[in-house]
Amino acid sequence: MLRIAVVTRYFPSSGEPWAGRSLYEPLRILARRAEVRIFYPNADYPRFLRPRSRMYDQLDRSFSPPGVNVSYFNYPALPLLSRPLNGWMAARTLLSHVRNYAPDIIFGCFLYPECFAALKIGRALALPVVVNSIGSDINQIADPISARHTRSVVRGADAVLTVSDDLRKKAVAMGASPERTRTIINGCNLSVFHVMDRLVARQKLGIDPNTKAVVYVGRMDLRKGLRELVEAAVALQTHRNGLRVYLVGDGPDRTNVQSLIDAKNAAEYVHALPGCPSDEVAVWMAAADVITLPSYMEGCPNVILEARACGRPVVATNVGGIPEIMSDEFGQLVSPRNPGALAEALASVLDKTWDPAAISTKWGRGWDAVEKELLEVFESLCQPAR
Repeated sequence: MLRIAVVTRYFPSSGEPWAGRSLYEPLRILARRAEVRIFYPNADYPRFLRPRSRMYDQLDRSFSPPGVNVSYFNYPALPLLSRPLNGWMAARTLLSHVRNYAPDIIFGCFLYPECFAALKIGRALALPVVVNSIGSDINQIADPISARHTRSVVRGADAVLTVSDDLRKKAVAMGASPERTRTIINGCNLSVFHVMDRLVARQKLGIDPNTKAVVYVGRMDLRKGLRELVEAAVALQTHRNGLRVYLVGDGPDRTNVQSLIDAKNAAEYVHALPGCPSDEVAVWMAAADVITLPSYMEGCPNVILEARACGRPVVATNVGGIPEIMSDEFGQLVSPRNPGALAEALASVLDKTWDPAAISTKWGRGWDAVEKELLEVFESLCQPAR
């Protein structure tokens, strides 16, 4: 049986249970026919410098999501200052533990610092290394040194995986070998995300049946276009008294988003709500008239795939990998950072009649398909499993 050591902190934890679902889901399935262990490198800042968003006090080191074993390892770090060294420090901390696990292959997710550490460990143990880019690790590189380390990762790995073709092209532009680079589009849990009765969903959530409901599900991060969404809601509300906009999620900009809602006097019809588990997300999607994702940049956003599976139309920005999973058969694309265009597209989609079953039947990619493609890559790089 293949033994896979996964180096990443892009994974559900007790402090951030919503994080890394697109990695967890296929690995959970893969763990049924391979040995999978997550090595979670955690930057350990001095207590007085710990970012609030990291939820240190909530990190339960005994926590593992169902079906996958996770081990947590601290490495010393300082905010911003140690970033160029974090990959080296994570590798140094993890090396002996990965060696004792005796894997056949190293799999890293998030190019720097996690995949950098995975590559160093793989080279030290003479093992093949597969790295995976999710989007922000290429689209939002923090500084020139991190960029240099990221380039070394995509150039040095035995295989580079990306969740969109847009990211694959960017990785190749950074020096990744085209022959060793592959796009594996995300899937979704089709047992959770499927067509459900809208009125039943609205009854569960306490939403009036006559409401025109626009739903955003994701991080509370202004780079997700939430400022533009609030501004679009203000413009739409002038002509649509029954409009309600629901922002469902947690993240670093929750206070800023709520302040913006209050400043626009929009609290009566724009509601910032906490994040919730996947089964509750599916209820929100079932209750929605339209799902929206007005991000500035994206890899392969799960929320669009889940909306498709639920039979809901989508308005999203024409950025990153979004055009690869969008179609005018179930929504519209708009330019980013443009609240006027966003409002116009939302109005257009709200005014149309959509067939949930027709939308849903055009998407049937589950996480099992992703797992099979991952395993193909791993097995192609390994000797016969011992």
